[in-house]
Amino acid sequence: MRKHLIRAALLGAVALPATAYAQEAPIEEAQPATDAPEAAEGEGNEIVVTATKREQTLQDVPVAVSVTTAESIERAQIRDLKDLQTLVPALRVSQLQSSANTNFIIRGFGNGANNPGIEPSVGVFVDGVYRSRTAAQIGDLPDVQRVEVLRGPQSTLFGKNASAGVISMITREPSFNFKGSVEASYGNYDAVVFKGYVTGPITDSIAASISGGINKRDGYITDLGYNGKANERDRWFVRGQLRIEPTDALKIRLIADYDKIDEICCSVVNVRRSGATSAIEALGGKVNNSATPFADVAYSNFPSTNDIQNWGVSGQVDYQVGPLKLTSITAYRNSASLTNQDSDFTSGDLIGQNRGDVNIDTFTQELRLNANLLDVVDVMLGGFYFDESVTYTNALTYGTQFRPYANLLSGGAISQVEALLSFPAGTFQRTGQGIFDDTAMDNRAWSIFGNVDVKLGDKLTLTLGGNYTKDKKDVVTKSVSTDTFSALDFVAIGGGVIRNTVIAQQVGGALGVGTANATQIAAFAAAQPTIYNAIVTGATTFANANAANPAVNPLLGLRPLQFLPPFLNIPNAVENGQTRDGKWTWTARLAWEVTDTVNAYLSYATGFKASSFNLSRDSRPLASDLPALRAAGLTLPNLTTGSRYAGPENAKVLELGLKANWGIASANLTLFKQTITGFQSNVFTGTGFALANAGKQSTFGVEFDGMVKPTDSLSLNLALVYLEPKYDSFTASAVGDLSGTRPAGIPGLSTTIGAQWNKELGSGDRLIVRGDWHWESEVQIAEGLPAFIQRNGLGQVTSYQPAFDAARPFTREVSEISASITYAMMNGIEFSLWGRNLTDNRYLIQIFDSVAQSGSVSAYPNQPRTYGASIRFKW
Repeated sequence: MRKHLIRAALLGAVALPATAYAQEAPIEEAQPATDAPEAAEGEGNEIVVTATKREQTLQDVPVAVSVTTAESIERAQIRDLKDLQTLVPALRVSQLQSSANTNFIIRGFGNGANNPGIEPSVGVFVDGVYRSRTAAQIGDLPDVQRVEVLRGPQSTLFGKNASAGVISMITREPSFNFKGSVEASYGNYDAVVFKGYVTGPITDSIAASISGGINKRDGYITDLGYNGKANERDRWFVRGQLRIEPTDALKIRLIADYDKIDEICCSVVNVRRSGATSAIEALGGKVNNSATPFADVAYSNFPSTNDIQNWGVSGQVDYQVGPLKLTSITAYRNSASLTNQDSDFTSGDLIGQNRGDVNIDTFTQELRLNANLLDVVDVMLGGFYFDESVTYTNALTYGTQFRPYANLLSGGAISQVEALLSFPAGTFQRTGQGIFDDTAMDNRAWSIFGNVDVKLGDKLTLTLGGNYTKDKKDVVTKSVSTDTFSALDFVAIGGGVIRNTVIAQQVGGALGVGTANATQIAAFAAAQPTIYNAIVTGATTFANANAANPAVNPLLGLRPLQFLPPFLNIPNAVENGQTRDGKWTWTARLAWEVTDTVNAYLSYATGFKASSFNLSRDSRPLASDLPALRAAGLTLPNLTTGSRYAGPENAKVLELGLKANWGIASANLTLFKQTITGFQSNVFTGTGFALANAGKQSTFGVEFDGMVKPTDSLSLNLALVYLEPKYDSFTASAVGDLSGTRPAGIPGLSTTIGAQWNKELGSGDRLIVRGDWHWESEVQIAEGLPAFIQRNGLGQVTSYQPAFDAARPFTREVSEISASITYAMMNGIEFSLWGRNLTDNRYLIQIFDSVAQSGSVSAYPNQPRTYGASIRFKW
């Protein structure tokens, strides 16, 4: 199949007619009193991009990059980066658990999580400023000019955390010509969007712009637990810019922005019942019908909280001196999120709260020097500094029904143990007990980088680039568990019970009474001390040998209900709570102008992502540290091993690309083999998250995108991605050894097919009709779920039952059609009708083990069909 796809893509790339070839776009010098004449944005490979941190046309830039223009974003009703994936098939974006948590995946690589210690593998930049966390990456796209998606490792030029790729948003600079736009939109679910943009001169050398908007929508999920709506939108933003050009050589750009999200988000539905589901219903709780997950009905005790705000300021200074250009980008950003959720996703009051408060302060500074020498050599030298402070608190507590629920599941054993150990009734798993995380992380990083392009004659250009990044993280935790039941050591307690039971049975046998009581045992010990001591010794030996044996110690069956054991904080005498990473990454590329219309390149690049800390209650010491912790007397009851952090990711990619521009048609073809060693995997286990490094993950892929204009009015476009991903080695996954298997969630084939008809009418008005079809082949949603793991008596994974079956597989196939029709009048007024996912294709975004409900499976459903009308005015 691989050969057929490559052959078809090659034929598609060379079968289009030939005309003109687009030359590299020169960097225009800014004019102090007025704008330089504006060029059209261009189409196909004529679009100007900054993927290599200098302006080139898409045809000339020897990098695998997808570009979405402002017009495409407007016509397709793209509201944020989550919507962008329908136009860029190599990109996958998912929003899970809260509005602050969004994962970006390019070519099947990428991560991110609801854990603030885990930075994404896909770097997001807005006007050259790095956004380090997903809470800072979601928002409406204000005054956007284009969005570039750079595929594959980009660490040489973009440095920190670009091991899988980069998403770069570029917004419009303020103009010295007065202009702007306003837009109002209304859609189903009472969706209301207002936004506006205005720009113009303040003086002969200063221009300004301001944009703002609101985005509101009722929820499409009906939550019958609290009788309300979920998965709504309630967001607003404001953004201001200044463009200062006192001379032809100096340009200063200042940006300030603020955005706010306060909405009920991210409902979860049950897709497989278990005995735990029946226990919840026996207590009066309700769970949705797992056979109809797309009925858009859910159950929770209270609406979720997603109170998120982001703000920041940045300044870019460009100074040109002859062939030298100095660029400085300075930025400070703050991201704060307050979230809360009924994390059992039922109307039973099991989880009282799961309340998280995250605050992230980030300072970045980039310096860059570009030089063009004799039109033969282009040199770039630069440095980047990153300083970030993260504070994170979280409270996970039991609700009013958790104790009855656990007692029901255990057959009353919780109350029996409480009485056995002489605790007051109601001590265990009491309402309000839980774990309270208090974590802080300081992260400092710096990098130096350089890149040189050397022309080897008229047709060949050699590019060599290098980057050295140093990353330091320091973590302090002050987490406390108040869950008394989870602090019980059932091995030790069970060993004592076994010992006493054996003594009572053997003394009773000697007395001929069956099982002796305490009075009889005391009397026997006084009368027969030698025999009694022998019985005690034998009973102790037997108890020590069998305390950890579930067949002998029945109390061990209660350990799965010990959800929140005592937490060992860091730093301590053994673990210093630090990571220190450093890495050289580099790029080598040869670009060849094959003809006036066809370019080719061959490149090899490496990428790097620093270690990520597990800033949550699931952080555990390494198994190798356990002996030292025991020696230092630091072990706690029920302390298990795992990981405090995942080590660095190291990526590499070999890429062959062809780019063709024939004027009325353009095409880009990329073949690649990409590998990430130490991929940071973060999997939910039903009670927490397991953070681990995959040994090695690789992907062979083919990417094709093309555009053709058979007439002046009609344009057709096709984007196609074929991927063959594999875990080359992943022995320590949350569901066992996955080595040699295909990673879940990565479709083998993804495509977007689009068409736009832009017809000028006799009056000078225009009619614009646009349609897109986005399709992803069927794919397994998860490799397996930890709740289905089978273990031997030593606790080792022997096999796992996948999370799907033949009767109803947990797979996903995406097929979404979006369309719009616009009537654009000469006076700047436009009327549009639009729709997204018009066929109402429903699928599950992700599945996971239901929280504290063994054997039950929960899932996030996708968004249903949306449609509406818009009116805008441009001047």
